[in-house]
This record gives sequence, C-alpha cells and structure tokens, in this order.
Amino acid sequence: MVVVLVVMLTVIALMRFDLAALPEPGPVETRLANLSKRYFVYRSSRQGIPPRPMDTKASVVSGSTQYGLDCDVCHAADGRSQQPPGQLMYPRATDLTSKQVQSYSDQELFWIIQNGIRYTGMPGFRDVESPDHIWDVVNYVRTLPAQSKEGDETK
Repeated sequence: MVVVLVVMLTVIALMRFDLAALPEPGPVETRLANLSKRYFVYRSSRQGIPPRPMDTKASVVSGSTQYGLDCDVCHAADGRSQQPPGQLMYPRATDLTSKQVQSYSDQELFWIIQNGIRYTGMPGFRDVESPDHIWDVVNYVRTLPAQSKEGDETK
C-alpha cells in the first residue's frame, strides 16, 4: 500500500514537472539546487587551483578590463544588475555583490570562473583565459560590493 502511494505521488509530481527555463522554480527546488551547487563547487575547488598573482592592486585593474570583456554581458558593469542575456536564462545571472556569491572562497570563485557551472548560463573560461586573468577577475569581483555601496551613496 505504501509503495503504491509513493509511486502515485511520484507520477503526479513528474506530471507537474516543467523543464522550461522561463518560470521561476519553487523554494524547495531552489534550495536543493543551491545546496548541491555549493557542495560540488566546494569539493571541486579543493585541488588544482594555481597560485594567485602577487600584486593584488594591479590584478584588480586588469580584472576590471577582463570583467568588461567576459562578464558584464550577463552581470552588467556593476555586478548586481542583469543585462538582457542574464535576465532570460535560468537560473538568472547572479548578483555578484550578494552575500551568497561573496561568501565563496577565492579558490571557489576561481573554480567557478574557470570551469563554469553546468545547467546554468555560467560558462567556463579555462580554454579562453589564462589562470592569471581568471585570478584578476576574482580579485575584481571582490571589489564590487564596495563599488555598489559607493554608487548608492552618490545617488
């Protein structure tokens, strides 16, 4: 009896499941996806990350240029807005100033930028950018929350 009930509930759930990228998923699906992503990024970023550049200030300046070339097409120049491509995908382009993104370690951000995240719009840049350029973008992304606060204060 229990098995039949579980099978029926599974069939009903699968009939309602929609793979389309336009509607926002429910809170359970979102929470599970975020927890899974966090775990796999953490696990994957524990090895094979090259050392970061020594000159952080120069790296941030270079990262600003790289970010403009590779990232702001989806995340916008301020890192928290979404350009049209970022608005039309699911999951939507992430707010790079958010606590969720900023709570990743530098190695985790490096891994994400280098490898991308499957089933999202986030591409991997390993084949088109050097490790130093990826570190530059990581260092620049770390400056985005302060830049957005400065922008809010001038408004």
